[in-house]
Amino acid sequence: MEELTEQVCIVCNQPKAEGITIVSQFVCEDCESEIVHTSADDAKYHFFIRQLKQIVIPKNV
Repeated sequence: MEELTEQVCIVCNQPKAEGITIVSQFVCEDCESEIVHTSADDAKYHFFIRQLKQIVIPKNV
């Protein structure tokens, strides 16, 4: 059985074992689900945008 290591989510700043890695930044499963289901009209939307701006995409990609 594969052991999951915890990583710190860039959205909630909590250590979590499951989620996705975007470029080199980790987003936990809970935050990913909340982001996907948040309307652009919701006040949390702008918070998520600010947090996700931490993802830096290399220019040579």
